[in-house]
Amino acid sequence: MQSESIIWQPYFDKKFDKRGVFIYIIIKYKIREILLNFKTKDTLANEEIEKGLRSIINDGLSTQAMVTFTSGAFLVAFALKLGASNVLIGILAAIPFLAQLIQLPSILLVEKIRNRRAISVYSSIVSRSFFILIALIPFLFSLKLGLKIMVFSLALHSVFGGISNASWNSWMRDLIPENVLGSYFSKRMRLTTAFSIVLSIALALFLDFWKKGFPEVELYGYSMLFFAGFLAGMVGVIFLSITPEPRMVISKNDKSFLGSLLIPFKDFNFKNLLIFSVTWSFAVNLAAPFFTVYMLKRLNLGLSLIIGLTVLSQTTHMMSLKIWGKFSDRFSNKSVLGVSCPLFIFSILGWTFTTMPERYFLTLPLLIFIHIIMGVAMAGVNLASMNIGLKLAPKGEATTYLAVGNIVKSIAAGISPILGGKFADFFLNKELSWTLIWKGPGGALVLPTLNFQQWDFFFFFAFIVGLYSIHKLAAVREVGEVEEKIVFQGLISEVRREVRSLSSVGGIRLMVALPIEAMVRVKNGRKRKTLKGKS
Repeated sequence: MQSESIIWQPYFDKKFDKRGVFIYIIIKYKIREILLNFKTKDTLANEEIEKGLRSIINDGLSTQAMVTFTSGAFLVAFALKLGASNVLIGILAAIPFLAQLIQLPSILLVEKIRNRRAISVYSSIVSRSFFILIALIPFLFSLKLGLKIMVFSLALHSVFGGISNASWNSWMRDLIPENVLGSYFSKRMRLTTAFSIVLSIALALFLDFWKKGFPEVELYGYSMLFFAGFLAGMVGVIFLSITPEPRMVISKNDKSFLGSLLIPFKDFNFKNLLIFSVTWSFAVNLAAPFFTVYMLKRLNLGLSLIIGLTVLSQTTHMMSLKIWGKFSDRFSNKSVLGVSCPLFIFSILGWTFTTMPERYFLTLPLLIFIHIIMGVAMAGVNLASMNIGLKLAPKGEATTYLAVGNIVKSIAAGISPILGGKFADFFLNKELSWTLIWKGPGGALVLPTLNFQQWDFFFFFAFIVGLYSIHKLAAVREVGEVEEKIVFQGLISEVRREVRSLSSVGGIRLMVALPIEAMVRVKNGRKRKTLKGKS
């Protein structure tokens, strides 16, 4: 006699098969329904485009809130509290860039599904959910294990964020009218920067209050920031989901996936842009991730003062965006880069003079000056570098061009902070100094002119690489580009007008205008020397 299980087995198998088919059908059509909710259109009405532009600004504000809560000085301070080393700080800075390599398979995903809004929305949901795990570190894990959880979570956050970025960049290329790219993104950046300034001040005050009131659970304050970052990120996803999407232009080339990836490298002009982007990303990210560490460890500044300097930089960043946006549309993005890149590179060099060899009476004034110049310069660099990539990428191939551009920049930006962390450890007990001494019958005058220690070495190295990247920018061609001299002169006029409208104090106007005017004179002097040499 057959056992009961054997008798009933065919029934269960049949039942299971039916359930499996039923579940498969539900999942298949549910996914299809979700994707159909994000319909694309051949053409968008003006009202739809305007609605989309408003949604993208709202998404920018929400995403900026998320970034402010979960990155920058707050992330570095949290990691240091958990016991992070210089190398680990470099790894944390490198993760977002190296994770952009995911954009390679993301190109296939975009081309296969051809619904960039759906990809961007759902990958953003997964990406931003990992902030919950980071927020739980002080509650569930030891400090050592917590650092590993942080690295793991930030890596996955960045990977899914990279998938979202690949589709978002292509989506924006087709959504935003080309003739307003500069002014639109400058407006978006101004609003997000202003919001970030207010939020950063509030968060710094909150952390100070929390540290003084609850010193035994200081890490819990950072947990609150990361959880708030998750909530802000979800609000951004909502705005993304209601932004319309024009139908993707079908690429005219019939090349394979690998063949498509090689197309941007065969485009001579875009290849020159890639060379500039790689060297520039390497230079900036060799130094920038360690500015906060440098101020915390070497200069022994408090977190509130560091946030204050960051806010100062963000303020000048915001004030400059409107000017750079006008110049971007009026002249060209390359012309803006030709002015803003040297300003930023010289501000990196300025960090090496903030100690002589320790903190001195000019340290704080120099930091204030450097942060002002960095804010002005980075506004131009960020706006123009994004716009020039969008402008030089052909329609129909924007996904591939922009993804390739992001990938090569990300590789350079990912390698450099790891090297920076190793440099910081290697140069820990190294010092290079140059002192001028004047001796006479009445005594001696000692004048320290140069002193490099630890971070100073790779700040200087970043400056050298940055100069090379500016040299490579000259090979890029863009319609409407003009001589940097014209942009410099226009910038001085605009800065004077903007500052004059804010303050009648001549000293403030002079402080902002002098560094720009000085660079004009240096540049003009260099040109005159070159002409004399040729004659």
